[in-house]
Amino acid sequence: MKLWDKGTKVNDLIERFTVGRDPEMDILLAKFDVLGSLAHIRMLESVGLLQADELPELTAGLQTIYAEIEAGKFIIEPGIEDVHSQVELLLTRRLGDVGKKIHSGRSRNDQVLVDLKLFTREAIQQVVVNCSSLFSIMLAQAEKYKEVIIPGYTHLQVAMPSSFGLWFSAYAESLTDDLLLLQAAYRMADQNPLGSAAGYGSSFPLNRQMTTDLLGFETMSFNVVYAQMGRGKVEKSVAFALASVASTLSRMAYDVCLYMSQNFGFIALPDELTTGSSIMPHKKNPDVFELLRAHCNRIQTLPNQILSVTNNLPSGYFRDMQLIKEMFIPAFAQLNDCLAIASFALENVRINENVMDDERYRYVYSVEEVNQLVLAGVPFRDAYKTVGTQINEGNFTFCKTLNHTHEGSIGNLCLGQIKTKMDDVICSFHFEKAEKAINSLLNR
Repeated sequence: MKLWDKGTKVNDLIERFTVGRDPEMDILLAKFDVLGSLAHIRMLESVGLLQADELPELTAGLQTIYAEIEAGKFIIEPGIEDVHSQVELLLTRRLGDVGKKIHSGRSRNDQVLVDLKLFTREAIQQVVVNCSSLFSIMLAQAEKYKEVIIPGYTHLQVAMPSSFGLWFSAYAESLTDDLLLLQAAYRMADQNPLGSAAGYGSSFPLNRQMTTDLLGFETMSFNVVYAQMGRGKVEKSVAFALASVASTLSRMAYDVCLYMSQNFGFIALPDELTTGSSIMPHKKNPDVFELLRAHCNRIQTLPNQILSVTNNLPSGYFRDMQLIKEMFIPAFAQLNDCLAIASFALENVRINENVMDDERYRYVYSVEEVNQLVLAGVPFRDAYKTVGTQINEGNFTFCKTLNHTHEGSIGNLCLGQIKTKMDDVICSFHFEKAEKAINSLLNR
């Protein structure tokens, strides 16, 4: 079944090529397609395109299909082109001709747009939940190990004193900025395209504000041409935000791999979280963090993948957009897996609390000695030269006492302020509006 079928059979080779992986991707969009249809039929009845007695019949039919999707019983049958066709086919089989009425005022173009936006809203919410969990673990570890000093590095050379508290909370705060970017992308996705049809609107008296409210969108994409131009643009913007989260995880994973090596020895993982070598019996490899790094690096290519499809397309719909689903939809599951494994591993990491006992890190305190001379009245440049000379002549002495008090330093991590920053970002997503609207559609 094809919604556009006019009696001419399409060549099998052409059909296989043009359909591609769409049925596989559309299964993941199925429940959102039903939600869009539930809102659409209520609007159709309100403007006289459905009879009053047809609305409850169609609503019940769609809610049944939704339940089947949630139970894993929904399939896209062989020969059925996409999820939109499958849902309409099921309604028509079960309810008769009334099932054919749900497409009035719509095109598959705005159907897939609303499906993707509803999917993206929900998928972003899950990413935020998982980021919040990882953030909490990082902040708890920062508090637990805030007194444990480690060397900080520039150019991979020993530089100045750092701490595990500083290290953990640095990545925690990085996540807050990642979620700010994700919030901007969420707001782009949180705009209703339904009613734009094929990209040029409809002569039916559609009420687009009604479907916007029913689906819990913040607003609508008002211009119908721009609503269609949003296909690919929203995915690209979301992809940049996902890549930002992935970048934080990838960088952290690289640190862990370095810190676990014998040349550093700052941290360790329990044996059950490591893998071994087939010929070297002593090996305990940080494979989990190496793969985490690789997965996250791959996610960071997503914006460019989408750009390679959408770049330089004119306005209007093109079938090129179909391929974006294959790149975009799986990325959320991949990132959520990375967030979950990072949370599990970091919660179980073992900290070496005696890192600074190693003599190789003695020069990490050189700046502290410079600062002590400055506090005693020596001009900074003279103090710098004095300590430099001591180091060159091999008579540098130091004290391990540190006195960092300003905001965000070793002695003042500002963990409470970082938590407040994250809480404010999460609260400003306003996920509850969408949740309330969807629950109302499903339980009407």
